[in-house]
Amino acid sequence: MSQLSFSEAEYAGKRKQTRREKFLAQMERAVPWKVFADLVEPHYPKPGNGRRPYPLETMLRIYFMQLWFSLSDPGMEEALYDIASMRQFAKLSLTRGSIPDETTILNFRHLLERHGIANDALEAVNLLLQDQGIQVRKGTIVDATIIEAPSSTKNAAGARDPEMHQTKKGNQWHFGMKAHIGVDLHSGLVHTVVGTAANAHDVTQAAALLHGDEELVLSDAG
Repeated sequence: MSQLSFSEAEYAGKRKQTRREKFLAQMERAVPWKVFADLVEPHYPKPGNGRRPYPLETMLRIYFMQLWFSLSDPGMEEALYDIASMRQFAKLSLTRGSIPDETTILNFRHLLERHGIANDALEAVNLLLQDQGIQVRKGTIVDATIIEAPSSTKNAAGARDPEMHQTKKGNQWHFGMKAHIGVDLHSGLVHTVVGTAANAHDVTQAAALLHGDEELVLSDAG
C-alpha cells in the first residue's frame, strides 16, 4: 500500500463530508465501472514505446465528472488539481504519478464521441441513477456554454475547423462550438448534451434538452 502524503492524510482525517463527496461516494457504488471500461477498451490506446496512457477507468471517471459538474476540459484539469475529493474519485494523486492535462481529457472525450460511446454511456448511467432514486427527473434546467477552439489557419489544412463558428457574447468575440446542456433540477446531474457551432442560438436546442417527463423547465434569458 502506498504511503499517504501529508495533504492526503489531512484530507482523510477531516470529519465533515461535503455534498460533492457524498455524491461521488454514491456514484462509486452505483456506476458499473468495469462494464464501461470493457466497452471502451477495444478503442483505447495500448501501452507502447511512447507515453504510457492513463488507466482507462481513471479517464472514464474524469469524463463522467465533467458531465456531472458541467466542466470544460481546462476546468476539469484545474478541478483535479484543486479538489481532493475529485482526485480521489479519479484514483489520482499529486505526489504519485501525474494529472491528465486538458488536451488528454479532450482527446479521450473525442475518442468516446468518435466511436459513438459518449451518448450511450451518459444515458446508461442516467438510467442506473434513476432506478436507484438518485436522479428525480421531474424538472430540467437548460443552459449553454461556449467551448473555445483554435481560430488560427496555421495548420496542415490552412483553414479553420468548418464545424466551428464565431459568435459575440457581450463585448467579446469567441470562436468554437456551443454545448447545450440539460440538467436535472433536483440532483444537478447533466442528462443531455447537444453540440452545435458557437453561433447557434440557445433557444434552437431547448426542446432537444428535455427528456419529456418534466413538470418544470427553467432557463435564463438566452
